[in-house]
Amino acid sequence: MNTESLAASLFQQLQQGQGLQQVSQQLGLDSSQTTQAVGSALPLLLGAMGQNASEPQGAQSLLNALQRDHLGTAGGGGFDLGSILGAVMGGGGSGATDGAGILGHIFGGQQPQAAQVLGQKTGLDSGTSGKLLAILAPIVMSFLAQRFAQQGNASELSSALGQEAQQSGGIGSMLGGVLDQDGDGQFGASDLLKLGAGLLKR
Repeated sequence: MNTESLAASLFQQLQQGQGLQQVSQQLGLDSSQTTQAVGSALPLLLGAMGQNASEPQGAQSLLNALQRDHLGTAGGGGFDLGSILGAVMGGGGSGATDGAGILGHIFGGQQPQAAQVLGQKTGLDSGTSGKLLAILAPIVMSFLAQRFAQQGNASELSSALGQEAQQSGGIGSMLGGVLDQDGDGQFGASDLLKLGAGLLKR
């Protein structure tokens, strides 16, 4: 496993293909706005997953979802970004590409606040930020499936996502407020239960 952050690695893949351009067109943003927004949204999503996966039960639930729903969208042996984007943008209705559904599992009832956090960071309105998160969520899940689901190691997944949560900087501190559902200033087991102990289960 290389030491490059998961967010940086996925962002690089989006830049190499037509990913950012497709997202730009979908949201009606220019390329520089999209680059900045995606660069902020990926750490937000991965950091939130890192918070959820910090508990063993959360990590195992996430790994189960990756193995069950997202290995196929990861293109078997590889991460096929083009086909994932096509399915997400086309609204195929599959659970694996249902961005809003995935966000519901990641953020619980805090999706509007997460979109607001991203909007504050990027200058986008909350509606556009929410759409961007919904586009990126299935892509992030497929990327994680390709990286971790075949080995089936929940602790490795938890560790990698935990590093994302630490590396997300300012987004991470704002994120803590979003996910801290009992208002005690910390994201812990009680918040995880409020988000739903069956994280990412349908």
